[in-house]
Amino acid sequence: MFSKTVTVDSLQSFGKNSIAHHIGIEFTEIGKDYVSAKMPVDQRTHQPFGILHGGASVVLAETLGSIASFLVIPENENKHAVGLEINANHLRPVKEGYVYGTVRPIHIGRTTHIWDIRITNEENKLVCISRLTVAIVNADR
Repeated sequence: MFSKTVTVDSLQSFGKNSIAHHIGIEFTEIGKDYVSAKMPVDQRTHQPFGILHGGASVVLAETLGSIASFLVIPENENKHAVGLEINANHLRPVKEGYVYGTVRPIHIGRTTHIWDIRITNEENKLVCISRLTVAIVNADR
């Protein structure tokens, strides 16, 4: 499904000096039709009550979906993937450790991609379900 051949390490360096880097998101796996990453639940990702901030979960979801769209776009196309709409349902709190996200396609079109992102805790219990719509736009815009 992905048109680019990349490694987990190259994805990690791709996000250097971005929000994903600053809050500690680490890519962990690239499969045939999915990408996975983990994110720490600590002072960088907590809300004031000491649990995972919903916005941090959304950052993880959008990071995964945007990278997946980037990997789908053929190298010879001068296109970028940009977030168009995201929603998230936060299902249970997490106080510490890591959360793990995996993105899978719902729809891959010429101008839009829609992704399903599932975020779980260390016990593999669902923490957040998110859907991201990505617009595929000309890079010279």
